[in-house]
Amino acid sequence: MAECAKILSQFNRGTSAMQHYVATRPMFIDVEVMNADTRLVLGDQGSHASPSNVARGLSSLFKEITDTVRKEAATIMAVFPSPSDVMSILVQRVLEQRVTALLDKLLVKPSLVNLPPLEEGGLLLYLRMLAVAYEKTQELARDLQAVGCGDLDVEGLTESLFSSHKDEYPEHEQASLRQLYQAKMEELRAESDHLSESTGTIGRSKGAPVASSHQQITVTVVTEFARWNEEAISRCSLFSSVPAMLAANVKAVFTCLLDQVGQYITEGLERARDGLTEAAALRERYVLGTSVSRRVAAAAASAAEAAAAAGESSFRSFMVAVQRCGSSVAIVQQYFANSISRLLLPVDGAHAASCEEMATAMSSAEAAAYKGLQQCIETVMAEVERLLSAEQRATDYRSPDDGMAPDHRPTNACTRVVAYLSRVLEAAFTALEGLNKQAFLTELGIRLHKGLLNHWQKFTFNPSGGLRLKRDITEYGEFVRSFNAPSVDEKFELLGIMANVFIVAPESLSTLFEGTPSIRKDAQRFIQLREDYKSAKLASRLSSLWTSSG
Repeated sequence: MAECAKILSQFNRGTSAMQHYVATRPMFIDVEVMNADTRLVLGDQGSHASPSNVARGLSSLFKEITDTVRKEAATIMAVFPSPSDVMSILVQRVLEQRVTALLDKLLVKPSLVNLPPLEEGGLLLYLRMLAVAYEKTQELARDLQAVGCGDLDVEGLTESLFSSHKDEYPEHEQASLRQLYQAKMEELRAESDHLSESTGTIGRSKGAPVASSHQQITVTVVTEFARWNEEAISRCSLFSSVPAMLAANVKAVFTCLLDQVGQYITEGLERARDGLTEAAALRERYVLGTSVSRRVAAAAASAAEAAAAAGESSFRSFMVAVQRCGSSVAIVQQYFANSISRLLLPVDGAHAASCEEMATAMSSAEAAAYKGLQQCIETVMAEVERLLSAEQRATDYRSPDDGMAPDHRPTNACTRVVAYLSRVLEAAFTALEGLNKQAFLTELGIRLHKGLLNHWQKFTFNPSGGLRLKRDITEYGEFVRSFNAPSVDEKFELLGIMANVFIVAPESLSTLFEGTPSIRKDAQRFIQLREDYKSAKLASRLSSLWTSSG
C-alpha cells in the first residue's frame, strides 16, 4: 500500500488517492454504522431520550470514533508520504459526515412561532440537548486534534456545525424562560382555584379576606426563577466565546429574570392589597346614622367587628407579602452579585445599565408596596377610631367629685387601643426594615397623634379627668416609643404638657405655655374643653394672652 501511495502521490500530489482512501473507510460507506450511531446516542427512546442519556451515548460514540481514527492514523502514518494531509481529510470527513448526520437527527431547531409544548419538554429540552451536543462535540474535536489532523482548523469546523443553532440561540433562550414562567403562573393559578373551591365559604365567616394565604408570594417560586436563569446563563457561557457577545446574551437573559420577579411580586402585592380594599369596603358598609333601633345597632356592631377582623387579617397578609417581596429582591441582588456582574464587565456601561434595570423592574413592586402600606395605615386608624368611639365614656374624663380616690389607671379605651396596636403591629415590626419601617411607623405615629387629638375634642374635662387623660397620654407615648421615631415622641411629650390645661387653676393657665409656645394653638382648643370654661369666664380671661402672643 505504501508503494502504491508513493506512486500515486506523483499524480495531483496524491490528493485523489488520499480522498479515495478516506472515502472507502467502512464508517463512511456502511449505512448500518449511521443507524448504530443513532441507536447508541438516542437508545430505544428515540426522540424522547433525556439529555443525560444522550450525554452518555455521545461520550461512548465519540470515544469509539476517536479510537477508530487513532487506528486509521497508524495505517496512514505507515502508508502515506504526507500523512498529516490524509489525517486532515479524514477528520474533516468524520465531522462533516458522521457527526453532522447524527446532530441533524438529534437537534431539530424548534420554531419560535409555535413553541414545542412543555409536556414534550418545551424549548428547554432542545436547549439542554444543544448544550450537551455542543459540549461533547467540542471534546471530540480536542481528542481528534490530539490524535492529529494536519492543518485542519478543527475548532472552526466544529463551530460551523452549530452555526445555524447559535444564530438564534439568544432568542430561543429568552423564549424558553418566558414559556417556563407562563406555565408556572398557570400552575399556581390552578392550585389557587382548586384551594378556593375546596375551602368554599369556610373561613370567610370570620371576615377572612379573599386574597388568602395560598396566593401569597413565595420565596420558593422566586428561587425557581433564579435557578432557570442560572441554567440559561451557564449555556450562554458555553456558546459565547467572545466576552462582548457573552455580556450581551447574559444581559438579555438576566432581564428576563427581572421581568419575571418584578411581575410576580407586583401581582402578589396587588392581590394582598385587594384584601385590604375588601376589608375597607366591609367597614364602609356598617357606618350607621345615630337614630337606629337597638337591634339594628347591635347587628351593626357585630358586623363592624367582623370587618375589623377582616382588616386585621388582611393587614397581616399584606405585611407577609411585603416581607417576602423584600426577600425576593434580595435573592435577585445576591444572584446578580454572584453570577452576573463579572460577566458584564467586558462591556462598558453594561453593569451600570443592569443595575439601573434592576431598580426600574422593582419600581412597580415598590409602588404597589407603598400604596398597600398607606392602606395598612388606614386600616389600623379605622380600627383605632372604632375602638375609641365604642369604649371611651364621657365619665372617663369628667369623673364625679364624690370624694372617691382618683383612678390612676389608663382608661379602658386606651388599654384596648394599645393592646390592639401591639398585636397588629407585631407583623409590621417583623416584615418591614430600614427606611420602609421608619417611614411607615413615623406616618402611623403622626396619624395616631392627630386621631387622638380629634377624639379628645368630643369630651369635657374636669381636673381629675385631666389627670386620667395624662395617664392615657403616658400610655400612648410609651407605646409609640417602640417606633423609634423622634418626631412622634416629641408630639406625645407635648401632648402630656398640654393636658396640664385641665389640671391647673384658671389663674395659672397663662404661665403654662411660657416654656413651650409651639403648643399654644392646640392648647387654645383644649382649654375650651374645660368643664369650667364658661363659668370661670376663661374666654375673656385668656383673650389678652392669645392677642399678646399673636
